[in-house]
Amino acid sequence: MEEFIQQTFLGLAYQPLAVYAAIVGFMLLSSVGLPLPEEVVLLSAGFLAHYAIFPDSPHPEGVNLVNIHVLAVVSMIAVMGSDYMIYFLGKKAGPSIFESRIFRRMMSKDRLDKTKSWVQKYGSWPVIVFRFTPGVRFPGHLMCGAMGLSPWKFIAVDFLAAGISVPTQIYFVGYYGRDILRYLQQAKIYLFGGLAVIAVIYFYRKWRQSKDQPPAAAV
Repeated sequence: MEEFIQQTFLGLAYQPLAVYAAIVGFMLLSSVGLPLPEEVVLLSAGFLAHYAIFPDSPHPEGVNLVNIHVLAVVSMIAVMGSDYMIYFLGKKAGPSIFESRIFRRMMSKDRLDKTKSWVQKYGSWPVIVFRFTPGVRFPGHLMCGAMGLSPWKFIAVDFLAAGISVPTQIYFVGYYGRDILRYLQQAKIYLFGGLAVIAVIYFYRKWRQSKDQPPAAAV
């Protein structure tokens, strides 16, 4: 699948409108559960931007090239649009969607229960975790819709999460090419580590608050 995505973008090197359309198409297909890695799509598109800015040899005269700024905006819209489609599907289908045989094959009951408990306890904030955790984005966003999370809260938190990763990948790869990939991987490790520390502190404080609360008086 990764090779297919890369070859698709390579074949569209001089067709910027087709590149933008391909990004939207890949993201929409991933929103319905097809195994199209978001990161591979973004990096492949970023390499086209890098090729447009720093060609190995002069581009043929009169050809059209992708614009890195347009690419970043289109990618952001496509990613958020695909996320919202998953959320909307959950909102329309309701909790019963998780009882379907197809969904049970996609996700274990333990993971489903854990995802549900996160949304119940912390509202829209788990959307950030869902976005950065492979295999959890689809059921997590679906759960947000099925449990009636406010669409505006979902969009706001998802915008924050997508804004951290989507345009940065496009710009870094566009301007620095393959040399930046190692640093992007390191940055993700630091990001996940930081998020993990924040989550541990947050959950510990919530636990301490629950322990410090006096027990309810018996009636």
